[in-house]
Amino acid sequence: MSLATQYQNLSTSYATEILTRLIQAPSVTPCDAGTIAFMSEQLAALGFTIEQFEVQGVKNLIASYRFSQGPTFAFSGHVDVVPANNKGWIVPPFSAQIIDGVMYGRGAADMKGGVAAMLAATKTLLQHREKLRGSFYWLLTSDEEGEAEFGSKLIAERLAENGIELDACLVGEPTSHQVVGDTVKNGRRGAISGRIQVKGRAGHVAYPEQTINAAHIAGQLVSQLALLPWWKDEAGSQTTLQVTGITVPNIVDNLVPAECEITFNIRYSHAYKSQEVVHYIQESLAKSGAMLAISWERPCESFYTGAKQENCFLTLVEQAIQETTGQYPSLSTAGGTSDGRFFATGKTQVIECGVKNDSIHQVNEHVSLSDLHAIEKIYLSVLNRFFKKVENF
Repeated sequence: MSLATQYQNLSTSYATEILTRLIQAPSVTPCDAGTIAFMSEQLAALGFTIEQFEVQGVKNLIASYRFSQGPTFAFSGHVDVVPANNKGWIVPPFSAQIIDGVMYGRGAADMKGGVAAMLAATKTLLQHREKLRGSFYWLLTSDEEGEAEFGSKLIAERLAENGIELDACLVGEPTSHQVVGDTVKNGRRGAISGRIQVKGRAGHVAYPEQTINAAHIAGQLVSQLALLPWWKDEAGSQTTLQVTGITVPNIVDNLVPAECEITFNIRYSHAYKSQEVVHYIQESLAKSGAMLAISWERPCESFYTGAKQENCFLTLVEQAIQETTGQYPSLSTAGGTSDGRFFATGKTQVIECGVKNDSIHQVNEHVSLSDLHAIEKIYLSVLNRFFKKVENF
């Protein structure tokens, strides 16, 4: 088969058709631009029961399909994207154009490509629904790229209110590096931001003995924060603390500042909980004796899905990737936070797996159609392994 013929076949596939429709909807957070309704229509046509709800302008979707008694699985994803304008793009960012077998457009990789591939895999799976057991959920939101206050967090709460406990959840975030399937996220580091207000005493720079320089104290605190040991870190899940700002109000060159603000962000290992991090930082700063006040913002809990003796979703995903690509994936918890944290519980095993992430949030974001087809095959293998009656999840 010629390359041109391969491109033609892929460009007319169901996944490509769905991705085109999704990219052409400019669903910049929290606007869904009709994508939730579109996905609801597609899933309803496959026999899913549809529930949509909207909170503070965020639209969410819970779709469900029950085959028979058995374990419960969910696809999780988001239809919102970060902003884009035409500057620097080789095609308009919401035009979904294909050039040499590559689909360009905002959200192509993060993560409308994943959503399209998941839908294509779902459609194929349901062609043999009589051989399946368990319950299948789709969980979509238009609030992942923003504050994530009214999206997957509320979906997870609604599931809990209805007594629904997932056994496994696959999030279609772009996790691959060189080739599709080479990396999956079996957890994410937590994140939290801090703000320290340092107090001193103002005065003339010529008489420093009469002052307390808040900027000098801030500098010492920054050094102290940067050198803190994180003794619970594990290989592949390292804690980092990055100072993001040091600000003095009303800067003039003959006044010792009485105030200085430090802002910082911590990405912490899954070995910690946010309250542990907060306590550790506050206890360390208290030892300085400085006059300060600290406040905390945007806590995002870590999560981790490890190997289990029985019913191990991580092993299932690894085997699906090996079956499809011939290689086992690397495991990672690096990168930013994701909506996976809202679904991870003592019972629910969460794995993230998707297309390559080398163009996400960038000008000319893209996904190759061959990669889209590859991740679709991986998703289908995961579904078959999870829902087939011969399996023992």
